[in-house]
Parts: sequence; C-alpha cells; structure tokens
Amino acid sequence: MQHATPFRVASFAGLMLAAALAGLQPQPASAAPRPAAEQFAQAAVAAGDNASQPFAVLDKTAARLYLFDRNGRMTASSPVLLGLARGDDSVPGIGTRPMAEIRTEERTTPAGRFNAEPGTNTSGEDITWIDYDAAISMHRVRATNPSEQRLQRLASATASDNRISYGCINVPAAFYDRHVKPMFASRGRAVYVLPEVASLDARFPFLRASGN
Repeated sequence: MQHATPFRVASFAGLMLAAALAGLQPQPASAAPRPAAEQFAQAAVAAGDNASQPFAVLDKTAARLYLFDRNGRMTASSPVLLGLARGDDSVPGIGTRPMAEIRTEERTTPAGRFNAEPGTNTSGEDITWIDYDAAISMHRVRATNPSEQRLQRLASATASDNRISYGCINVPAAFYDRHVKPMFASRGRAVYVLPEVASLDARFPFLRASGN
C-alpha cells in the first residue's frame, strides 16, 4: 500500500514555522497545544494539503497527538506512546520481519505525511494503519507486559518516558474509541508525523514558503 502522497507549495511562511519548531523545548505530555502545532495545522489547511478533510498531527517531541477538523481547528488531543528509538525513518523491510528480530535502534516512528486507513492486525483487532508496508499503525495501548509500564508512561507528567513501542503509536483506549477510530473510519485522511531529526521542509515540502 502507498501511504505517502505528493505535496503542494503554499504561501504560508513555512520557514518561520520551521524555525519556531526547532527552537521549542520538549513539553510535558499533558501540556496544552503548542502554538507551533496549531501553526502547522493552519499551514496544511492553507496549502490545501489536507484535501478539506479532518486530520491529525503527531508531535513526537511532545509525545502528543492532536486532531483537527477540516478547517484546522483542534478538536482533541492526547498523550501517546511512540517508538523507543529516536529517528524519522523506518528501516527498509522492517514490516516483514518478526518483532523479536527488530533491534532497539530500529524501533522508530517514521515522520512524514501518511494517508491513514482503517484495518485489522493479525489478532483481529481494529487499528488505524499509518504505513502498512512498514507495519506502523495507531492503536489502543496494550498493557500486556507489566514490566513496560505503558499505562503509567501515558499517565506521567513528562514526555521523556513515552518512548517504548516498536514504532507504532499507542493511544489511550478511551481516546482511540471516542476520537481516533471515528475520524479515520474513512480512508485517506492525513496523519502528519512531525520529525525529530530531519528538517520540517524536507518532510513537508508545502512548508517551503514562496512569500508572506
């Protein structure tokens, strides 16, 4: 399946946004929406990149998921758990490998624009595919391994302990059922995963400003 799509260039001052994002420090997972996240949403809408559809922005630095309506108005947000390793790319072929063979440094949540799709995993659980080929999805948090303390990590006051998954985006179950599942029941709605290593304009060309 193909999840990344072409981008259009907007007149929004994207370079200013990139500088603002780069200068922000990590925020607690419980923090209110950061101005830069809202600015990114407005840039996507101004560019028409969201195709007049609701969309999500995942800020990996803050370990927080933001949901927006078609006009860029935030409708909900929640802390999430992310891939254990820092990085913005999935290792080629990782989606076909057994989890036991995935090394610690390969457990990344990829950055970029993805067309989300509803689906199911091998256990029959309904999930939201972010990148099918890389086996990256957004799903309810699973507390099957008590030593990982996933629920406690979600409830903590900081974002620094929210890195634990193999790359998938773990969402509180109630938030997933109330907000994520209904939003992405329709195919092709965008999930923007903001990079933590790469530059913004490298992942989102529509941010390359052509003027104010």
